[in-house]
Amino acid sequence: MSMTRVRAPELRGRGWLNTGGKQLSIKDFRGKIVLLDFWTFCCINCLHVLDELRSLEEKYADVLVTVGVHSPKFEHERDPQALAAAVERYGVAHPVLDDPELITWGQYAAKAWPTITVVDPEGYVVASMAGEGHADGLARLIDELAATHTERGTLHDGLGGGRYVPPREEATLLRFPAKAVVGPEGTLFVSDSAHHSVVELDGVTAVRRIGSGERGRMDGPASDAQFSEPGGLCLLPRHVAEVAGYDLVVADTVNHLLRGVNLGSGDVTTVAGTGNQWRSTVDTRSHDAPAIDLSSPWDLAWYEGVVVIAMAGIHQLWWFDPVKRTAGVYAGTTVEALRDGALDQVWMAQPSGLSVSADGTTLWVADSESSALRFVRDGEMHTVAGQGLFDFGHVDGPANQALFQHPLGVCALADGSVLVADTYNGAVRRFDPTTDAVATVATDLAEPSDIVVLPDGGVLVVESAAHRLTQLVQGTVTAAGASTVAGARHRTERPPTVLTPGEVVLEVIFEPAPGQKLDSSFGPSTRLDVSASPPSLLLEGVGVTTDLGRRLVIASDVASGVLHVVAQAATCDANVDVEHAACHLTRQDWGVPIVVAADGARRLPLILRGVDVAAG
Repeated sequence: MSMTRVRAPELRGRGWLNTGGKQLSIKDFRGKIVLLDFWTFCCINCLHVLDELRSLEEKYADVLVTVGVHSPKFEHERDPQALAAAVERYGVAHPVLDDPELITWGQYAAKAWPTITVVDPEGYVVASMAGEGHADGLARLIDELAATHTERGTLHDGLGGGRYVPPREEATLLRFPAKAVVGPEGTLFVSDSAHHSVVELDGVTAVRRIGSGERGRMDGPASDAQFSEPGGLCLLPRHVAEVAGYDLVVADTVNHLLRGVNLGSGDVTTVAGTGNQWRSTVDTRSHDAPAIDLSSPWDLAWYEGVVVIAMAGIHQLWWFDPVKRTAGVYAGTTVEALRDGALDQVWMAQPSGLSVSADGTTLWVADSESSALRFVRDGEMHTVAGQGLFDFGHVDGPANQALFQHPLGVCALADGSVLVADTYNGAVRRFDPTTDAVATVATDLAEPSDIVVLPDGGVLVVESAAHRLTQLVQGTVTAAGASTVAGARHRTERPPTVLTPGEVVLEVIFEPAPGQKLDSSFGPSTRLDVSASPPSLLLEGVGVTTDLGRRLVIASDVASGVLHVVAQAATCDANVDVEHAACHLTRQDWGVPIVVAADGARRLPLILRGVDVAAG
């Protein structure tokens, strides 16, 4: 693909973070290679990219400047304090432009979270790519740009690490706690995500800390072990723990691992995952747990004799058997959307919270990106409340009309009701199955991410952005203690793509990185999966093919909808002299809002990876 030589537009937004208060311009980065990372902090794929970029930022510190452009999806993400908290929470070590009105997003023609744009030292756009899995390709591109512009004399030193100024970090016992569980002795175990450890609490006193506090992935004694932003916790039944050799399972989210903790000794072992992020095709086989790749396990629950994993990174639920040491897919297809039905056919959107009913028959799911409360029972998934990827708010009442905003936690109570940590609304909500209605239990909380029932019946909320655990006032979690909120309804407003009814050509643009070629040694090198919401939007073109182009037929009697496009491309190093060439998989899910109109476009191009180094 040959991209037009385009001068990089100005970086415009509300302000900057991680710059010590300084306002920056695209001209401030002239003479450096600039990587613009368009992200939003709700998006798991964006968080994957943040982790991928860490090694590049370190390796190319002399020639590369990374700039985050925060382009929010949810209303809460427009809050500058919430953004500042997210930048600290996820260890973002580069300047970040706050772009709440998507001005810079639009100027750079971004269509998906995440999108990466590369600007050369002379200020021209030379690459655009969507999704994750681009780290190796970016490294090769940076090498070529560095060589070209060193020869030209246009690559300069002296920008001081891209003008990054780290924020001041407060000293607190907990830092962005994620999940909690009551231990066998009545103490509380809390995943202390930004401190990369698990803390055991007796009331407000820390009994011990499991993990060194440094980001890493080391097994060993409690004082030496390392995690990376741990999340969900699951206490194994005693008879299972005796066989497995550990009591507590930890979702080691950024490491893409499950870790086992022996609560007697405090020793930590890796029990599932290779540490590599899952980028493959869906299968329903049973796998050796330590040999399978995982993707951002976010929460855990013991259900039907296995540990169920909320695999937020690929919009699925997985299972893990700690006795047989096996793991596999439990539900979902990896398509990011909202669809109920048989478990192997459902669509989820970043499931992030799990809880099992008192009678053990029902698994409750907080499906964060679809702002939905869902449940699994008898081999099927159902939605109680939630409208889809782009509709959210704080609205109580009949469940089929109620709205949440990016809930991360859920807690099934003994009376059959369900509490929801409605994270971006800063609230705890209650679903009552006897009335099929949602009500509000508590408000003015700082990003609640989990809810725990104590042995004495008290209810604790993990108030993540306030770095604390908060006990709800007794009686508020009952029907009598709840209130009804008729708050605002919101819809994610991204400029829709206008398409004509009838035939439209979908083209996913992909160009291998320098020194790579498409790799078909393990099957077709490319894959394209297309679906739509509502399904009636597409008359033809639904399904999976191995081509990155597709003829679609858009219905004339559907005014608007969302095209769900999942594309992936496998590449390997092209050097024939290398015995074991490295292989790479690039993948992106697009939810493209479209409007159908007679004067709409007949072609829909989506850039998975488009580069023209010669333009630099």
